[in-house]
Amino acid sequence: MSVTIDVEYQGELRCVAKHGPSGRTLTTDAPLDNHGRGESFSPTDLLASALGACVLTIMGIVAARHQWDLSGATAQVTKEMITAPVRRIGRLPITIRIPTEQARQLSSADRVKLEAAAHHCPVHASLHPDIQVDFRFVYDA
Repeated sequence: MSVTIDVEYQGELRCVAKHGPSGRTLTTDAPLDNHGRGESFSPTDLLASALGACVLTIMGIVAARHQWDLSGATAQVTKEMITAPVRRIGRLPITIRIPTEQARQLSSADRVKLEAAAHHCPVHASLHPDIQVDFRFVYDA
């Protein structure tokens, strides 16, 4: 399956991306530390966001298959940039938090399945191996 995203440069380090199937748009700005205004997600912010959304989506697919409720689960991703040898994302620590009510209904085996799914999301699998991704799972009790 393929999806086309059309991106137009607006000037002043701002772009607008249009999602082909839905027609929805989003705006990006260069970050403050790279000549931008930082008024929206930067392209690398979108990559970090994609990782968090992908992890929760894949965990949600597994949860639905087993009729587990993951509503209210969150992912917090911190994007850490490096500058050498080139400016790029160096590390993406991600904390996945499962709320108390949902966590109580998951056995140890269930949690292993969810965590394995998270580690195999397509965004994570697409990242360059030099980008360190540190997963942390928190099951509120």
